[in-house]
Amino acid sequence: MNENLFASFIAPTILGLPAAVLIILFPPLLIPTSKYLINNRLITTQQWLIKLTSKQMMAMHNTKGRTWSLMLVSLIIFIATTNLLGLLPHSFTPTTQLSMNLAMAIPLWAGAVIMGFRSKIKNALAHFLPQGTPTPLIPMLVIIETISLLIQPVALAVRLTANITAGHLLMHLIGSATLAMSTINLPSTLIIFTILILLTILEIAVALIQAYVFTLLVSLYLHDNT
Repeated sequence: MNENLFASFIAPTILGLPAAVLIILFPPLLIPTSKYLINNRLITTQQWLIKLTSKQMMAMHNTKGRTWSLMLVSLIIFIATTNLLGLLPHSFTPTTQLSMNLAMAIPLWAGAVIMGFRSKIKNALAHFLPQGTPTPLIPMLVIIETISLLIQPVALAVRLTANITAGHLLMHLIGSATLAMSTINLPSTLIIFTILILLTILEIAVALIQAYVFTLLVSLYLHDNT
């Protein structure tokens, strides 16, 4: 098979214009809203899940950290819906693009760090030099801690990109193998197709877990700086 494995990760275009912005704006349209006093079961379940996630992430924060609750809840909903939509056939997943994930991670990380330097500058600077460090190791440890701080948003973005991309590639390979085996050996095709179904279920879980992990790490960075 000469099909390009990475063709599905290329940003789509419409009449030569990039369609990534439209795709990014599409998931919020799928979030149901209600104008009635009494909500239906779908809205009630959605509000319960949002409240449960928000309560779990905000439990460790102080008053200043809880001002980020709306942003963090919006972030986890956006990433989760984007990841799930990317599992549909012939669809595009924006979270497989490292540039987009960096565009989400860097501003959130920078906002948390700047808040820490503004409100708790002594504690923020203390992270660069652990207590009891021998004098000859001070310059090296300051450099190491600075690098570890600056690499946090990169690690956030790369983790999300790698996990989503790896799952999509594996599904693509197994799906191609299923089509190739369908004309050769039917029992083997059924076995591979069963594996594909199980992998799809796993990828749905990964899509939700990665959204939670990304948001939780941003929440932890915020907690360290408030």
